[in-house]
Amino acid sequence: MIEMKRGKLLLAEPYMEDPHFKRSVVLLTEYSKEEGSVGFILNKPIAMKINELVNDFPDIDCPVFYGGPVAQETLHYIHDLGDVLDDSISISPNVWWGGDYEKLKFLISSQYLQPRNIRFFLGYSGWSPGQLEDEMLYGSWVMSDMDSNYLFATRHVEMWSKVMRNKGDRYSVIAEMPDSFILN
Repeated sequence: MIEMKRGKLLLAEPYMEDPHFKRSVVLLTEYSKEEGSVGFILNKPIAMKINELVNDFPDIDCPVFYGGPVAQETLHYIHDLGDVLDDSISISPNVWWGGDYEKLKFLISSQYLQPRNIRFFLGYSGWSPGQLEDEMLYGSWVMSDMDSNYLFATRHVEMWSKVMRNKGDRYSVIAEMPDSFILN
C-alpha cells in the first residue's frame, strides 16, 4: 500500500455515489494522523471563470474548480510556479499550493503566470483525524502518486480514468467501467 502523505492522489472508487466525490481525483495538500487532512478535487470545474468570481482580479481566462464541500466561500490555488510565488507550499514535484496573493495578482498582470500554470478552487475537502484512514480501510479511495501532468496537462473529464489506468493491472479494468450502472 502507498503511504498516505501530502502530494498523493485519492481516486474515488468507481461505485462511490456521494455527489461531492463521485469519480473525483483529490490531491492531498495536508496530511496528519493527529490533525486530519486537506485536499482539493482536481477534476470538477464549476461554470465560472476566476474573473467572474473575484472583484479587482487581473484578466486571466481561468476556470474555477470545486475543491470540495468544506468552506465553499474560500478560494485556493495550486500552481507550478514554485519559489517564484512567495510563501507557496511544495506539494509534490512541480506542484505548489497557495502563496502571496498580491504577488499572484502581479504575476498575472505582468503575464508571467498563464492559465496553464494555475488552477483555482472554491472550497476544499477535509477529513478529521482518523476519518481518511477509516475511508481507506472501507475501500472508498484508491491511492496513487501525483504527477504534475495530471493537473496541468490532462483534461478534467479524462483525469479519473487516466490516473486509474496508469496504476496498471486491475486498475486498468476499473478505469474502463462506465460512469453509470445503467450503461453496464
